[in-house]
Amino acid sequence: MPLEGAGALAGFLAYAAMAVVALRVVLSYKSAAHAARRLWRWADEWAQAYQYYEVPRLVGGGDAAENPLFRKAAAYVSSLPTLEDADAACVLSSATKSNDFSLQLGAGHTAHDAFLGARLAWTNGGKGKDGLCERLVLRVRRHDRTRVLRPYLQHVESVADEMEQRRRDLRLYANTGSDGARWASAPFTHPATLDTVAMDPELKTRVRADLESFLKGRSYYHRLRRVWRRSYLLYGPHGTGKSTFAAAMARFLGYDVYDIDLSRAGSDDLRAMLLDTAPRSLILVEDLDRYLRGGDGETSAARAARVLGFMDGLSSCCGEERVMVFTMSGGKEGVDPAVLRPGRLDVHIHFAMCDFEGFKALASNYLGLKDHKLYPQVEEGFHAGARLSPAELGEIMLANRGSPSRALRTVINALQHVTAPPARTSSAARPPRLSSRLSGHLDESNTASSESNAASLSPGTGGGFGKDAPMREIKKLYGLIKIRSRKEGGVVPVDDTASANGRGSDASTEKDR
Repeated sequence: MPLEGAGALAGFLAYAAMAVVALRVVLSYKSAAHAARRLWRWADEWAQAYQYYEVPRLVGGGDAAENPLFRKAAAYVSSLPTLEDADAACVLSSATKSNDFSLQLGAGHTAHDAFLGARLAWTNGGKGKDGLCERLVLRVRRHDRTRVLRPYLQHVESVADEMEQRRRDLRLYANTGSDGARWASAPFTHPATLDTVAMDPELKTRVRADLESFLKGRSYYHRLRRVWRRSYLLYGPHGTGKSTFAAAMARFLGYDVYDIDLSRAGSDDLRAMLLDTAPRSLILVEDLDRYLRGGDGETSAARAARVLGFMDGLSSCCGEERVMVFTMSGGKEGVDPAVLRPGRLDVHIHFAMCDFEGFKALASNYLGLKDHKLYPQVEEGFHAGARLSPAELGEIMLANRGSPSRALRTVINALQHVTAPPARTSSAARPPRLSSRLSGHLDESNTASSESNAASLSPGTGGGFGKDAPMREIKKLYGLIKIRSRKEGGVVPVDDTASANGRGSDASTEKDR
């Protein structure tokens, strides 16, 4: 009997062990697949012939200096997605930015990369006496080395430079006009970004694509023997978001901003200031049209000649990877066409007053509203032709952010006191049609949705554009008819006097939402 019990117990234990083994195999199939891949990789690597290139951290023997390529290669390796699959990696955090973590390759371990169809690998060559990585070792298949080595190292440097540019703190420079110091600088802390600026998604996508194309265009510009530079004209009434958009462009590019006041500098000073600006910078000139009108004993022709030399003179070519942004508070009428031509101002973006679509975008950002019972009255005001600037609407919403109903009533009251612009009837006043970018001049229009606007392309000589003129006139007529019918039906225009004083609407805020 005892023998039978012992045999049953042994059989039970054997079955339990087999079940555990089967369960582990089922649950760890990913580990088994990973082990199989590593075995295949090891066999493939064993069968190949490789060339090894060491990148030391220090060069120069006794008076050693840091190897610039090592710093860039280390930054590049830390950005490789395959680093997360390495057997060992060090996790680091930024001393200046919160929630900014990075990985570094562990000593003796390898991270893999691919470039132009070739497989490459970076290995940490071990720590030196100071505890830092002593060298990185690049491994390339021998039959690929002549084809990919030099382009790959150029790629590594390019990616590392871009990473360093985006991580560094930006600065704002302004010309002081004094002889002692040409530039005064401060940290550039403007919070605007292309992601947070409210504007038409299509226009934002096109501007972003244009900026990205410029950033990646070094070899293209060099092949064409052209200066690596791009210029933009932002024009429209005051308060339509031109300066904010320029700040968002600088933030997207990762460029320092040089804010130049043309009235403080003579022609010689302008050339000297251009020579003082660093590559990878955004040069901002505001109110160009006001400066071109002349003053202080200078004629408009003299100032135009100075601006032309500033835009594309030889001094403007002494530096690469620059973006120049000019703003004008009026239209392009009356400005010398030589100033506006492509090559001096490549991209024209029109910022107009806010329409109803722009108002809704602002209401969503400032008040968190997607819809409201007062929206039809606001829409009537805009369809009647009344317009407000994004700055005016933003201030109204900021002052009344505690009560969306009071904010909308204030907007309605403001629209009722705005004189609608005269209707365009002549064919010459109609906005230009869409045209191809192949014309060499991109003219975009930010038809003011406050920063949320409609946009399109027009030839280099054209101005802004919007929706088709007949449709706009029909909407204006429809809005006027509705307002007249409301008045004839006894509807009293909204009087925001009481609500502006903060009485009677706060209690109904949640209900009105």
